[in-house]
Amino acid sequence: MTVEGTIIAAHGRHYEVESADGRRWQAMPRGKRSDYACGDRVTIEPAGTGQARIVDHRLRDSLLYRSDQWKQKLIAANVEQVVIVAATEPAFSDELVSRAIAAAEHEGMRAIIVLNKCDLADALPAARERLAPFKAIGYPIIEMSAKQDAEPLRGWLEHRLSVLVGQSGMGKSTLINALVPGALAATREISTALDSGKHTTTHATLYHLDEESAIIDSPGLQEFGLAHLTFGEIEWAFREFRPTLGQCRFHDCRHEAEPGCAVKALVESGAVDRRRYQHFRAITGAVKRTPECQ
Repeated sequence: MTVEGTIIAAHGRHYEVESADGRRWQAMPRGKRSDYACGDRVTIEPAGTGQARIVDHRLRDSLLYRSDQWKQKLIAANVEQVVIVAATEPAFSDELVSRAIAAAEHEGMRAIIVLNKCDLADALPAARERLAPFKAIGYPIIEMSAKQDAEPLRGWLEHRLSVLVGQSGMGKSTLINALVPGALAATREISTALDSGKHTTTHATLYHLDEESAIIDSPGLQEFGLAHLTFGEIEWAFREFRPTLGQCRFHDCRHEAEPGCAVKALVESGAVDRRRYQHFRAITGAVKRTPECQ
């Protein structure tokens, strides 16, 4: 007998799978490979009370993950929306926001940004300024304080599977606790000495908001590698570049110092924000231009 289900928690090679009837199974894959993510739809074979083996993997609609030259880290599968959580305090990396957006754009996911801890009024103007370039190109920014009221976000989560991503200390677990009473996601105080949050979520977990809506909380991260993307895919992931892609004087233009660069012209005219352009340069610095993405 086999059972269809969805992975609702991923702990290394150990997974929690929820079947359509609401039963939950502690499951492990057959063999040594463990390339499953929270949100994956799988087939399991019961192997005792509450225990099962994963025997099949259904085709994904999407996969959000990060990578470097040596390995990749799966974040969530089959999600339709990436909710990037930033906060007024501690300081967040706007380059990491650009990286998460690029990963979402590549997978065809909608990206929205939550600016959390807006009750910290002194830090709010600077945070807004750092996010202004994203707002200018159409990414929604939801300002809120999860400790006071998470309802401004709830409407954005309806009728879809979303995933929360962001640096440690941005308040993702607090947000989950506010949206899902009883989730009991662990929270800790921010380490002000390091100006970064302590890791409180160690594995990805899916929470149901209602019968048609769910959200995945992912571990806090301090980097978001995009080694799996080609130069051309990164170009396209910067939506403000798209009107001029293919219009540079040289077909292999890297948008650096080449004459006749259409992207650089956008930057010089102010149509493309310089910080976003710097993010692009940082991301593509080690990426080779290949024939298929010219």
